[in-house]
Amino acid sequence: MEDKTKVEEKNTQTTDSLPAWSGRLNFYEAARRLKGVATHTPLVYNDNLSRKYDCEVYLKREDLQVVRSYKLRGAYNMIYSLDEDQQRRGVVCASAGNHAQGFAYSCKKLNIKGVVFMPVITPKQKISQTKMFGGDKIEIKLVGDTFDDCAVAAKAYTRLNNMTFIPPFDDYSIIEGQGTVAMEILEEQSTIDYVFVPVGGGGLAAGIGVYFKKYSPGTKIIGAEPEGAPSMKAALQAGHPVTLEHIDRFVDGAAVKRAGDITFEICREVLDDMLLVPEGRICTSILRLYNNDAIVVEPAGALSIAALDQYAAGIRRKKVVCIVSGGNNDIDRMPEIKERSLQYEGLKHYFLISFAQRPGALKEFVNNVLGPADDITRFEYMQKTNKEAGPALVGIELQDKNDYHKLIQNMKDHQINFSGINKDDKLFGYLI
Repeated sequence: MEDKTKVEEKNTQTTDSLPAWSGRLNFYEAARRLKGVATHTPLVYNDNLSRKYDCEVYLKREDLQVVRSYKLRGAYNMIYSLDEDQQRRGVVCASAGNHAQGFAYSCKKLNIKGVVFMPVITPKQKISQTKMFGGDKIEIKLVGDTFDDCAVAAKAYTRLNNMTFIPPFDDYSIIEGQGTVAMEILEEQSTIDYVFVPVGGGGLAAGIGVYFKKYSPGTKIIGAEPEGAPSMKAALQAGHPVTLEHIDRFVDGAAVKRAGDITFEICREVLDDMLLVPEGRICTSILRLYNNDAIVVEPAGALSIAALDQYAAGIRRKKVVCIVSGGNNDIDRMPEIKERSLQYEGLKHYFLISFAQRPGALKEFVNNVLGPADDITRFEYMQKTNKEAGPALVGIELQDKNDYHKLIQNMKDHQINFSGINKDDKLFGYLI
């Protein structure tokens, strides 16, 4: 680990060519405020990922933060920076979970009244954790189906009660706090080729991006957001933040309809690339991290690692850092995570199949159509009176995705009337 004093001395010699807003971000002052509050999380070499991609992969373990995500850094930094009158009147936040926990912890630590607005769909684990961290200093209100919905209600409540709103990402103090993650990384590894950062509203990416472009300009900053909620990608393509009409809320820690105005202005200057990662691949990464490394991460926490596949050729023989942004995963979500992973990997398929209404029809299907390693994981059959055939919903799991073509050919050869529904979003959502 390189001596911190030497790093700071080297950093002061770097020419700052960033826009004027970079002067509003004092990362060293933020680090001073966070000392003794936020954990200096480890930067851990990962042998499995390094072998897979033929490079050096380090994981910045923000899932080991005291609130199990990096969000504490920005929330505490902003609340601490408020004047005495603002602190006395109290603070409000809107969050899908992680910002709420950092906010709650900060309120209790600073003895400030706080009100937390969370979407109704927020996992129970995150709600209970928020209550635990905030104790009697916070009140929780569940409003709306998305972060954006509850944020509208939270801001209205803030104005009505003359309090201060603590945004999850779109504020210089928040960005400044999140940027202390980058400070810690460069204290331990002074030469880094790539940093992969999860992106929701853009606060973490903006803070890390500014710090690296200022003190390690040769490092490539790669943003990664869920394919079903591409708010920053859409903003970069349009040249300004845009509000997405529909998003997939699965990656709840990074699923927002609109990127921040401030974070967008910064991210378009400091991000070298912006990737969209399929939710299924994120689920596969969650399961592999658990099975191979005993690391429990939430969907947003796996985003940066799931993005590595898209840069596999470019990162060979390079030094790479992935930000593991959070570990607040509800165990109740694991069946869905496994299901999404299997479908993405081409191992789980659903069909509507017409079965003859006679004894032995299912047995013939199993013997004649399924391969020796294929497994029926779901079977729902509705017998129709006075009908020659009846429909069944059949889920089939394969051991090898290449067996899919043989399965389809077998059904055709035996004149099975079937329809695949994996790619029919409306029908799949209704039946599965």
